[in-house]
Amino acid sequence: MSGPQCCANPPTLNPASGAGHVEKVGGFNSYVTGSPDSKLAILLISDIYGYEAPNLRKLADKIAAAGFYVVVPDFFYGDPYSPDNAERPIQVWLKDHEADKGFEDAKPVVQALKSKGVTAIGAAGFCWGAKVVVQLAKREFIQAAVLLHPSFITVDDIKGVEVPIAILGAEIDHLSPPALVKQFEEVLTAKPEVDCHVKIFPKVAHGWTVRYNVEDANAVKAAEEAHGNLLDWFTKHVK
Repeated sequence: MSGPQCCANPPTLNPASGAGHVEKVGGFNSYVTGSPDSKLAILLISDIYGYEAPNLRKLADKIAAAGFYVVVPDFFYGDPYSPDNAERPIQVWLKDHEADKGFEDAKPVVQALKSKGVTAIGAAGFCWGAKVVVQLAKREFIQAAVLLHPSFITVDDIKGVEVPIAILGAEIDHLSPPALVKQFEEVLTAKPEVDCHVKIFPKVAHGWTVRYNVEDANAVKAAEEAHGNLLDWFTKHVK
C-alpha cells in the first residue's frame, strides 16, 4: 500500500519557515499566508510530513504572491510522520491518520473560509493530501482541485470528481504509476462537463514537487514547473 517512495527525502521541519504565520482556521493550527482580505483562497493539504515542511510553505508563499489567501492546515494534530521513530512505521502511523479523517477535518476549514467572505476556494493535495482533495472535489466544497503525485487514489475516486481538476504525476511513481494516471485521464475525458489537465513529468519520482533537494538545479526546475502548472490552474478556475 505504501512503500519507501512515500517516505523518501524527508524534509527538515521548521515551524518558523515561510513569510506567513500560524493561526487557527476551522479549529486547526494552520500556516496562513497572503492577504486575509482576498476573496479567493487556496487550501494546501500536505503529505505525511505535515505543514511545517519548508518547501511546502515556500510554495504557499508563491501562491499567495499571486493574490490568493493560502491556508495549510495541520491535519496531523502536531504528529507528522517521523521516519526516525522505529516504533511507528508508516503503516502504523497511517492507521492514526487516515485520509477519510482528513476529509472530515477539511470541512470546517472550508466553512471557516466561506464564513469570512471567501467566494471561491481551490485545493491542492500532495501524496497523502491528494486523497483528501479528491474527496473535497465536489461543488459544495471547492471550485478547483490539483492532485500532485497522489497516494491511495482509485479510479472510483476520480469518477466522483465534479470540479475542474489537474493531476500532476511522476514517471517514477509506485503509488500512482503513469498507467494508473492515464486511467484517471480516461475517466475524466469521458466527463466533458469537468475540465481536466493530466500531465506526467519525466525523470522525476513520487514527491518531487515538495520533497526536492534545493541544491539540485534539475530537481528545483521540475518542481517549479509543477508549481507553475498548479498556479495556472487555480488562476483559471478560482476567480
